[in-house]
Amino acid sequence: MSQSAWQERREKWEEKTEKQLSRFPERKESFVTSSGIEVKRLYAPENVDEHTEQEISLPGEFPYTRGIRPSMYRSRFWTMRQYAGFGSAKETNKRFRYLLEQGQTGLSVAFDLPTQIGYDSDDPMAAGEVGKVGVAIDSLEDMEVLLDGIPLDRVSTSMTINAPASILLAMYIAVAEKQGVSSKQITGTIQNDILKEYIARGTYIFPPAPSMRLITDIFAYCSEEVPKWNTISISGYHIREAGSTAVQEIAFTLADGIAYVEAALQAGLDIDQFAPRLSFFFNAHNHFFEEIAKFRAARRVWAKIMKERFHATNERSLQLRFHTQTGGSTLTAQQPDNNIVRVTLQALAAVLGGTQSLHTNSRDEALALPTEDSARIALRTQQIIAYESGVADTPDPLGGSYYIEELTDQIEKGVWEYIQRIDEMGGAVQAIEQGFMQREIHRVALETQRKIEDGSEIVVGMNRFRVENEVPPQLLRVDPALGEEQVKRLEQLRAKRNGAEVEESLARLKAAAEGTDNLMPHILHAVKAYATIGEICNTLREVFGEYRPV
Repeated sequence: MSQSAWQERREKWEEKTEKQLSRFPERKESFVTSSGIEVKRLYAPENVDEHTEQEISLPGEFPYTRGIRPSMYRSRFWTMRQYAGFGSAKETNKRFRYLLEQGQTGLSVAFDLPTQIGYDSDDPMAAGEVGKVGVAIDSLEDMEVLLDGIPLDRVSTSMTINAPASILLAMYIAVAEKQGVSSKQITGTIQNDILKEYIARGTYIFPPAPSMRLITDIFAYCSEEVPKWNTISISGYHIREAGSTAVQEIAFTLADGIAYVEAALQAGLDIDQFAPRLSFFFNAHNHFFEEIAKFRAARRVWAKIMKERFHATNERSLQLRFHTQTGGSTLTAQQPDNNIVRVTLQALAAVLGGTQSLHTNSRDEALALPTEDSARIALRTQQIIAYESGVADTPDPLGGSYYIEELTDQIEKGVWEYIQRIDEMGGAVQAIEQGFMQREIHRVALETQRKIEDGSEIVVGMNRFRVENEVPPQLLRVDPALGEEQVKRLEQLRAKRNGAEVEESLARLKAAAEGTDNLMPHILHAVKAYATIGEICNTLREVFGEYRPV
């Protein structure tokens, strides 16, 4: 059809539609995504111009809009992970074994709050928090129990740990060695993303400069000693959980990624030496089509950044690989079974968007840690999508959709605008220090909360379609005795280990921190001596100090 004929047909359609709307008005004055992108009444061929066709490209080809592998899930499904951790290492090990028996293909470890901020379970700062939101890991002994019976040469493990990421990675390496598995064989990911902690999450320990040193030390060490390990998972998940839009999630995450790359280059690393092991972590939220487009846009922007700004030449350096978790902040305590539907839609968006790894939240996580039944349903959600839906049978099945391609372009445009503003401030670290990203997120989060409260944004079961006198579901409760047992185990460890060896290893670590040595070998030495996470972090606190937000 000629362009003029198409235009005439479209005009007639619009006239007809306007007449119908006089009788059947649309249900909103305006339709927008979470990022404020207008959702038009009609998407048509003019939304996919010649430029867009070039940007779409083919699966496995630059700029990877359609995925990083040519055949995507036709060759291998995404890694199915369920985030798990509570109480003691022994209890969490039971949950890991159960999930692996149910068909999970990778582990994902949740640590308790004291572990995340570098305190031992018997520290006064840890009181009341031991084992509550994750597993308590104080020493190599705990890590040995956590991973007991799990073959580390065959199971990929993701660890959500940031400020003390180097210590937990060292523990994992040490356990693998005890299993007879070389550090060159193990696979997995440490989150290790401190910048988003300053922006949105708060589990930081050290100021930015020494924190960035620890991160680049991990990059350098792993490039030689742990080459299959993803040394960082640059996280937009928590940025989104704090209330950001989809555009902000991608823009602020990639801006943090730029900062990590620049820090590594300044430390003397070669771009194609460490960049292939960078990975990302995104949220899957409720606006189904925006989320799919968001993942596609993120790949495209990162490929351009790596090629045009940093001149990477290794194809793997250009490819944005990411893990996705469904949106915890979208879950409701009211009518928790509704969360199964939310999680299914979010997981489907992640798969259609080309994720490499996926965690599906459990229905009861707005109330407590997931029960075994809830975790199994969440895992089954992924398995049904993979084996029964057919969406994994062709790469990027929505590629070429007028709507998806237009949304992808609009999100990319918004991301570049934010990155330019952050560049003008001097980069992500300076933008964080100025509070720019935090203010932008807070502004949007406040507006969203207002909409929920006035009912203009509907949350089914919470502000619309409520049920009175709901029967509360059965919840998982962490036995307080587990925390007491953890403290006793720690006392026993201190009594039986070689105290002199611990002191010597911590002294070596302190001297290295005061100098310029790569800290990873010294941390690994301390871990193998059974120094605790609190002792190691306190040694580094003496040298680096602690971060205090302005």
